[in-house]
Amino acid sequence: MFNIKGVGKMSEKTVFHVNGYLGLIVAIILLLGGAWCLKLATVTMIIVGVILILIALVAGSSLTIIAPNEAKALTFFGRYIGTIRTAGLYMTVPLTNKQTVSLRVRNFNSNLLKVNDLRGNPVEIAAVIVFKVVDTSKALFEVDDYEAFVEIQSESAIRHMASEFPYDSFNETETTTLRSNPTEVSDQLTQELQSRLEIAGVQVIETRLTHLAYATEIANAMLQRQQSSAILSARKIIVEGAVSITEDAIAKLEQDTGLQLSDDRKLQLINNVMVTIISERGTQPVINTTNTN
Repeated sequence: MFNIKGVGKMSEKTVFHVNGYLGLIVAIILLLGGAWCLKLATVTMIIVGVILILIALVAGSSLTIIAPNEAKALTFFGRYIGTIRTAGLYMTVPLTNKQTVSLRVRNFNSNLLKVNDLRGNPVEIAAVIVFKVVDTSKALFEVDDYEAFVEIQSESAIRHMASEFPYDSFNETETTTLRSNPTEVSDQLTQELQSRLEIAGVQVIETRLTHLAYATEIANAMLQRQQSSAILSARKIIVEGAVSITEDAIAKLEQDTGLQLSDDRKLQLINNVMVTIISERGTQPVINTTNTN
């Protein structure tokens, strides 16, 4: 599993914030009060007016708007102090840098990758990754660019997962394959990818394979192999059914008619029934006549 020691220790926390409308009203009142003091034009009032205006500007810098399904991570002189997630207008710590992070569910479609499966056969594979940010501090400060990180780690996980399974099974000993078990393969891809993206504060919601095929250089050969395997499996079922029908027919004849067929007649009957059932072409009836003269 993907693991990096010494990273991922930072976690999201909530920063101080209050109703922004109240803070906006206070800032406007301070600004008007400062302007009124400046208008009086006395030394004391000018100083008071400047102070009030500076306080109003500082208070105004603490106002921030949070859109739905967004969050803002605040840093104060380079130090992460917390995140605001609730949508609305808020007054928070002034003189902070506010970085917006989308909390919406997003899709990432991987490129068409050519990888080798468990048997070494080249296959083409692609997947869609559904994810969202659940920890803004990790997404912003633990990795350089979390979107690029998701893209690179997704393709790496797809390559690793594809190499652990065969494309298809040609015997009964292999229970999980890329083609026959898409749910199990997707679940394993989700688990591996989640372990890789934990460091970036990203939650993997779902993964699904969108393309899976043999590479063009071996596609024809593998198609013929699949067709041959299917034909052999079908033949085996047909032969087993023909044997069962023949046994039932002989037993029924002996039971209903009381006839005791000789071994030669049984072999002849078995041969006729088997040929009739197994043959791909319609059989022509032949009447067996015996000359009594």
